[in-house]
Amino acid sequence: MKIRKIKILEEKFFVVLSGFMAYSLIAVLAFIILVIFVKGFGALNLDMIMKTPKGGYYYGGEGGVLNAIMGSLYIAFGASLIAILIGMPAALYINVQLIRYRRTQNTIRYFLDALWGIPSIVYGAFGFTLMLFFGMNASLLAGIITVALLISPIMVRTFDEVLSTIPKGLHEATLALGFTRTETAFKVMLKQGFSGFITAILLSFGRGIGDAASVLFTAGYTDNIPVNLDEPAATLPLAIFFQLGSPIPEVRERAFASAVILTVIILIISLGARYLSKRYSRTNLK
Repeated sequence: MKIRKIKILEEKFFVVLSGFMAYSLIAVLAFIILVIFVKGFGALNLDMIMKTPKGGYYYGGEGGVLNAIMGSLYIAFGASLIAILIGMPAALYINVQLIRYRRTQNTIRYFLDALWGIPSIVYGAFGFTLMLFFGMNASLLAGIITVALLISPIMVRTFDEVLSTIPKGLHEATLALGFTRTETAFKVMLKQGFSGFITAILLSFGRGIGDAASVLFTAGYTDNIPVNLDEPAATLPLAIFFQLGSPIPEVRERAFASAVILTVIILIISLGARYLSKRYSRTNLK
C-alpha cells in the first residue's frame, strides 16, 4: 500500500514538473515577443515596410527597411528552391532506394544530423571561401548559395523523418504490384508524406530568413533593393545587427521595429506550416 502511494506521489510530482517546464517555455517565448513589440512599436509605421532607407538613415534619418525585407525574401526563397531540388530526391532516395541497407541509411542520417548541428557562422565562412575561390563579390547569389547549404540538411532530415513513419508494407505492396522504385518514390511515398514535405519547406524557409551569420560575409549589405544576382543584398537580421550597434536611441528603436517585422514573418510561417500540414494530412487520409 505504501509503495502504491509513493508511486502515485512520484507520478503527480513529474506531471506537475513537466507542466511547469512546458508553461515556463511558453512564458519565456511570450515575454521575448512582448519585449520586442513594446520596444519596437514606437518606431513601427508604414514607412518602415514600404520605403527603403534615405540619406543618413542609420544615423537617425528617414526611410524604412524595405530593402532588408525584400533581400531576406529573395535569399530565403532562392535558398529554399535549391534546398527542395536537393532535399526531396535525397530524402526519397534514403527511404526508397536504401530501404534494404539500414546501416547505410543510419550513416547518411548521422552525417546529416552533424551538418544540421554545425553553427551557421561556419557555413558563412565556407561560403566566403567559395566566393574567394570563384572570384565572386558579396552578392545576392552568394547569400542564396550559402543559405541553401545551411538549410539543405534541415530539409532532408525533416522530410526523411516523415517518410520513415510510412509503413514499410506500403512500399513492399507497390513493388509487388509492378511499380518501379522511382514510381514508388514519386507517386506513393511523396504523396503520403506531402504534408511533412510542406512542413519541411516552411521550417527551412523560416531558418533561412532568420539567419544572420551565414549571410554576414556573403550577401553584403546595401540600402537598395537588388535587381541582379551579382548585387549585394540587405537582410532583416543584418539590419537588426547593424542598427543595434548605433549610439543613437532612435536608430536602436528602428532595430526593434525590424525585429517585430521579422518575428511576425516567422510566426506566420510557423502557423502556415501547422495549417498546411493538418490540411494535407486530412487530404491523404481521405
